[in-house]
Order: sequence, then C-alpha cells, then structure tokens
Amino acid sequence: MTEQLHNPKLDEHPGSNTEKDPDNWVSGDDPMTGAQASYLSTLCEEASVELPEGDLTKADASRHIDELKARLGRE
Repeated sequence: MTEQLHNPKLDEHPGSNTEKDPDNWVSGDDPMTGAQASYLSTLCEEASVELPEGDLTKADASRHIDELKARLGRE
C-alpha cells in the first residue's frame, strides 16, 4: 500500500489557498498576462461589452474576468 502525501495547495476545501482574493496577490499590481488579455477579450466579445480601456493589472483583469464569467453563467 502506498502512502499518499498531503499537499494543502491541492486541497479543494474551505480555507484552501487554491483561490486567493486578487487584492491579496503579491503580483496583483503587475501588468495582466497575455492569457488574461486574450480571455478577457473573448469574454467581452461574448458578453457584448467593451474591453476595458487602459493598462490593467493582473488583479484588475482577474476581477473583470470573474464578473464576466458570472454574467455569462460560467461560474
């Protein structure tokens, strides 16, 4: 029988650190990633809304993405 190692980063329970509030991200003030920009653009197109103007941070992009996913029913 093989003993499984516990990895708290992979746990899917309340209090897990797999999802953090963007306000608490260490790199939240960095420019959004290319992947975020692409996904945000796609979601804006699908939701028929304008892409936010200006340079977004990773945290801002994440908040916009979460908002649009909720609007489109993609929780």
